[in-house]
Amino acid sequence: MLSAEMTDRTRRIALVEPYLGGSHRAWAEGYQRHSAHDVELFGLPAIHWKWRMQGGHVTIARQIEAAVSACGPFDVVLASSMTDVAGLLGLARRSLPGARVVLYMHENQLTFPRPEHDRDDLTYAMTNWTSMLAADAVVFNSAYHRDEWFEALPGFLARLPDHRHTRMIRAVAERSVVLPVGVELRPLDAIERVANEQPVVLWNQRWEYDKGPTEFAVAIEQLVSDGVEVDVAVAGARPGEEPPDLRRLRAVLGERLVHDGHADLAGYRHLLRRADVVVSTAHHEFFGVAITEAVHAGAFPVLPNRLVYPERIPAPHHRVCLYDTPDGLVDRLRWAITHRRERERVVAELRPVMARCDWSQVAPRYDVTCAGPEALGGA
Repeated sequence: MLSAEMTDRTRRIALVEPYLGGSHRAWAEGYQRHSAHDVELFGLPAIHWKWRMQGGHVTIARQIEAAVSACGPFDVVLASSMTDVAGLLGLARRSLPGARVVLYMHENQLTFPRPEHDRDDLTYAMTNWTSMLAADAVVFNSAYHRDEWFEALPGFLARLPDHRHTRMIRAVAERSVVLPVGVELRPLDAIERVANEQPVVLWNQRWEYDKGPTEFAVAIEQLVSDGVEVDVAVAGARPGEEPPDLRRLRAVLGERLVHDGHADLAGYRHLLRRADVVVSTAHHEFFGVAITEAVHAGAFPVLPNRLVYPERIPAPHHRVCLYDTPDGLVDRLRWAITHRRERERVVAELRPVMARCDWSQVAPRYDVTCAGPEALGGA
């Protein structure tokens, strides 16, 4: 396995995350904790995401300049996909001479689904693209994400009036790699798993349009109507105004809704260890931290046969874990709820796959990517 011991020295890394909240904060702080390198975090509050992409680099360039003056130069800049990397390097050019630049693509603004009434805006996708051009290495969180980006990119660039950059695509693709998001999975192993009287189905994603919560609510309503005995836990962020689907689901389930709303970290980890089945109905997912956590904790995954999920679940388990239609979702849920032994057997085989995403496994690979090819004796 690759490790930071293969590098010739410890690097000083400026980790730039203009949108420091949620999964982005977990990623940044996780790598900072687990890296063998010296990682200093530069971030801004996770609000006004468009403004963070447009102007966050201006503030962070000054922060980096102050840090260099106080503690010396950085060897590496590791920036998230919310960063205007070209702008940051332009403003911080005197503070970052010779620094290796690595761009980590949590998501992209070209293929991320927009709300129905959002206008078409090329600005943020162009920021992603120019950031890739400015970086020495581009890291995607999944092969699905990488492939979707490079499939959509030529069509995006073709919309430009001239000088369309298409000859630069190959060079960026050649310096692109895939590294999973690191996830804190080991703390889950210290929590005793709960044996439920009847199965608990968990929804642990954002209750927002791109995660398809309406499909989840409809499927649960169908199971209840069919007389399937099941409890449901709903966790994860949700809009300020209660969505009608959630309100209706609460009325249908009554006492069967065993968790409803935000959970702190300790409570969330206990909820994961209680779940028997975890569900996604996403229309957008580049990695799937919530599903990775739940499966490692012991929940059987019922997931759409699209997006990153066929990559996340090994092919031998696609038939029982993945669905193609709304009826298929209900059928997969019903099977998982009513076949405990088979469900637990599959989960036992999936847990080691999820464990590969633990920071203990992933951080050394980040360390080598940040150190660069020269650390391995390359050119």
